[in-house]
Amino acid sequence: MSVETGGNQAARLAPMAPPQSTHPEDRHSIRTRPTRSFGGRRAVAVVCTLVAAGTALTACGSSDSSSAGSCNVTKVADDVLPSVVKIAASGSGGSGTGSGEVIDSAGHIVTNNHVISVAANGGSVQVVFSGGKSVPATITGRDPQTDIAVLKVDPPEGMTVIGIGSSDSVRVGQPVVALGAPLGLDGTVTAGIVSAMDRTVQVPGESNRHALLVGALQTDASINPGNSGGALVNCNGDLVGVPTAGAVVPNPSGESAGGSIGLGFAIPVDLAISLADQIINTGRVTHAYFGLQTVPIPSSAAQAEGLPQGLLVTSVVAGGPAAVAGLQPNDVITTIDGEAATTNVQLESLSITKAAGDAVPVEYVRAGQTHRATITLGATP
Repeated sequence: MSVETGGNQAARLAPMAPPQSTHPEDRHSIRTRPTRSFGGRRAVAVVCTLVAAGTALTACGSSDSSSAGSCNVTKVADDVLPSVVKIAASGSGGSGTGSGEVIDSAGHIVTNNHVISVAANGGSVQVVFSGGKSVPATITGRDPQTDIAVLKVDPPEGMTVIGIGSSDSVRVGQPVVALGAPLGLDGTVTAGIVSAMDRTVQVPGESNRHALLVGALQTDASINPGNSGGALVNCNGDLVGVPTAGAVVPNPSGESAGGSIGLGFAIPVDLAISLADQIINTGRVTHAYFGLQTVPIPSSAAQAEGLPQGLLVTSVVAGGPAAVAGLQPNDVITTIDGEAATTNVQLESLSITKAAGDAVPVEYVRAGQTHRATITLGATP
């Protein structure tokens, strides 16, 4: 199975052909496709990794009173669609469409970075509201690491602001509604439930790097190319997540075999709004950082070399947080923040969810001896 984070041409429903993963940890594959709908060209979906409950996979609400049933989707659509927009971005690298939602009366719109990144360097962004009015937008700021971006428009008459919920209140099994512009079809509404929570999903990013969805909500509401950046809301119409990636099943030749299979992933609203607020206030997101580079040691290599299994420290930034805590190259980190150290994604997740000044306990092995240290995180330079 694969999870893609990209999109098909808006007028085409043909599947994409993402490449197979060659990462040794990708034993259970779900590929990720960007859920932006690309205009005029076939998008390339890049394999990424989802880590849940210690298993490496490949990838890309709430109204308590109705948690056992389903939402009144008609009412939710009437209430929420006026605050959801279709986004058309273009630049020297191409063009495409995605979705977004208005989060304040000043005209700020939250979306995914991969929806608008093509326009980041001299391109243009146009926003289409539910009534059909199209207005130009500027990019307030974006964070490729978390795939969040904020746009700004001059508020048109009658602009509606979406209600902001809390992802902390979301529960598995509760009904949710997804709204956006899949395949360029603005005003599209799908419904389902929250099928799982707290997924950590790698999706294709910029400059051959990945973005990371931390604590993502999993839903069976249909998420297709073009839904990216849109709204996942609870039965009260309050935003609980930002749909970003959807899973597809490849056919025998390795090509994507169609649209949504009921496995979609959304950035939780608490994180999305926190990042958006940073972007609105400062124009960027400042993440915490450890100041070190590590490489996972596979169990087979650990046994062969007589090393503990964990993360081998390959370099430490002089004067950085890890160096101050006493870590050195060739140390093997065995636990991070109380969890067994198995993947670099753990460090990246903590750099997103924690702030500069937060303390992270680690255990590491040096010359056969176990040591403990506390790394006080810094701000990414």
